[in-house]
Amino acid sequence: MTTSSGRWPEGGRGREGLALRDEDGGPSDETGTAPPPPAAGPPRVTWRKLTLLPMALVALLLATWLWFEQADLDALTRNALSDGQVSEALWQHIGLTVISTFFVLVIAIPLGVLLTRRTFRGATPVALALANTGQATPAIGLLALLVIWLGIGRRAALIGIIAYAVLPVLSNTVAGLKANDPTLLEAARGIGMSPLEVLTRVELPLAVPLILAGVRTALVLNVGTATLATFGGGGGLGVLITTGITSQRMPVLVLGSVLTVALALLVDWLASLAELLLRPRGLEADA
Repeated sequence: MTTSSGRWPEGGRGREGLALRDEDGGPSDETGTAPPPPAAGPPRVTWRKLTLLPMALVALLLATWLWFEQADLDALTRNALSDGQVSEALWQHIGLTVISTFFVLVIAIPLGVLLTRRTFRGATPVALALANTGQATPAIGLLALLVIWLGIGRRAALIGIIAYAVLPVLSNTVAGLKANDPTLLEAARGIGMSPLEVLTRVELPLAVPLILAGVRTALVLNVGTATLATFGGGGGLGVLITTGITSQRMPVLVLGSVLTVALALLVDWLASLAELLLRPRGLEADA
């Protein structure tokens, strides 16, 4: 607005001298428009990631089913695959994998956090050596020792699977927490965060990628090791594999092997999706 003399009021500087502001009251660019929002990064999960492996698994299972449809199955083979024995073995295998992975996470992640605290750092080499011993021992030998100690049953099989899969989660948890930048931790303490807040809001989020990689490895290990549970009376898809070998029935062996491979690939695919979705945005390369 100007005065009657056509001049700007005292203290005014005209349009050229005014600081332009956006709708939020902040400074705008020289054209008078608000700055554009930051460009969104690429999607975490692509369509190829979502569809490629599931389609391959469907094709594998469909090919196996078509082969069984045209195969000439004898009475022994039909008896081994009848009465829901295949679905029962599959669900037993899934149960062994889920339960063992749950206990691996409950044991390995808190233990890894504890071993990175100042009081318990001296015990880290001993704990990692014990976990390494559990994985270095042949799985079938470890299971045999547990059966001798605990008897035949699912409990011995689960303990053997857990002991075999603790190492990758424990070692990755320790490595992820130790790799954190000390200056970030000092900054978090400097703004008044408690030790628990530093752990839950800074250390663990930064270590998430390495921890998830260890969990993914443990999941695939558990699927493969669970096939040996049959030797300890734990059930699972190993029942079909051993039946096919001992009775020399190729269809039974093929079905057990294909289902085990398909389950391992499916678990690895699901774990890779979780690894992408749970990774903090700030750790992405384009963040």
